[in-house]
Amino acid sequence: MKKQPNILFVFADQWRAQAFGYAGDPNVKTPHIDRFAQQSVNFDNAVSGCPVCTPYRASLMTGVYPNRHKLMVNDQCLAERYDGPFLAECLNEGGYQTAYIGKWHIDGKGRNTFVPAERRLGFSWWKGFECTHDYQDSYYYFGNDPRPHKWEGYDADAQTDEACRFLREEVGEQPFALFLSWGPPHNPFGTAPAKFEAMYDPATIELSPNVPDDAAETARKELAGYYAHCSALDAAFGRLVDALEATGRDKDTIVIFTSDHGDMLGSQGMSRKQKPWAESLRVPFLVRHPQVAEARTHHTPIDAPDMMPTLLSLCGAPIPEAVQGRDFSATIVDGTPSGIDHALLALYLPFHEWRYNNGGRELRGLHNEHYTYVRTLEGPWLLYDNLTDPAQLANLVADPAYADETKLMDAELSRRLQTVGDDFVPGPEIIKREGYAQHPNGAIAIMPSNLPKPHED
Repeated sequence: MKKQPNILFVFADQWRAQAFGYAGDPNVKTPHIDRFAQQSVNFDNAVSGCPVCTPYRASLMTGVYPNRHKLMVNDQCLAERYDGPFLAECLNEGGYQTAYIGKWHIDGKGRNTFVPAERRLGFSWWKGFECTHDYQDSYYYFGNDPRPHKWEGYDADAQTDEACRFLREEVGEQPFALFLSWGPPHNPFGTAPAKFEAMYDPATIELSPNVPDDAAETARKELAGYYAHCSALDAAFGRLVDALEATGRDKDTIVIFTSDHGDMLGSQGMSRKQKPWAESLRVPFLVRHPQVAEARTHHTPIDAPDMMPTLLSLCGAPIPEAVQGRDFSATIVDGTPSGIDHALLALYLPFHEWRYNNGGRELRGLHNEHYTYVRTLEGPWLLYDNLTDPAQLANLVADPAYADETKLMDAELSRRLQTVGDDFVPGPEIIKREGYAQHPNGAIAIMPSNLPKPHED
């Protein structure tokens, strides 16, 4: 492998860690990613510490936690709230050709608005868009052309085809870093290509034991549509890996597959994200590295702020002092134990699907292989033993037998919050401090879809 490896970073939206064949899901069919997992370093306790789109994506691009980059809710503009340095800028300085395809969701100027070059955080090649979940009728912007262009058919397929073309035709002598960001399997369900929809019958879906009876019917219906998206993306991922291998560049390319957060899908009687349970928090994180001969699994928790320092280190680029995330490159390359025991969890401000009037609350917590611990503004809230209770059915926070563990976790949480400069204040104070826009009902404003007239090629 040449001194500077290429990077192919693929991430989906709302694909939870449990929903793969290799992860033991009895329902979903993901043969291509299952095969990839057998060739990869698998971080099976990877999390999205603030499990919602914009905060994750901003941490990916900055290497810092949301309280530092200021995107603690969706639909905010990273370029206006944080000065960097940004991941793509650092890769550019390291001699990389940087490219981005697909969903962005950190521009905050309207979900279908053109993102100009100065707000792309250093990405030099661009075929992206801010945010849409209309997968059969979605648009993108190419380069500096402010006119929207339509993705043909199921947009994740079209985006994958473009990534394959990029690998064949756009890559030159310099190393590349290509990021491909899919919108599915995020709802709406029932919108995957028909052949994948036909693969799943809601009546045959096996549910997790943490799905209560009164949520079972809805969960089966939603999971059938969710799995259809998953299988469609799995096929797309298979095409992408085949295209990379056909170019011969797989021999010097690090391929990463992950997701920005999960989806409850009926577990704990809940839906979607922002929740501190495993189905919302845990994400896949698979790394195929040309220098790693055998697949390995590591239980050490890795989170979104850790992406930037890890990628820069893998590329031989310096890690900026501003970065708060931890570097896992040695764990990937030679299996060196990370020495990192916990990932930090946070919901700074409940909004949208989990507002205050829908059960949402501010929280901070820690997650590792053994325990998930969560504190609210009122005090300790949740403690789960993930080894003996992977479905998280028994909250142990008030169990006297776990009082010492709760105390230890709470003290470690306080230390971590101090380290990252998080003062854990109520959400309304954050709204005032950061100037987030609000609707009259108190909900945080979500930017409107404001699609200009599409340009037809």
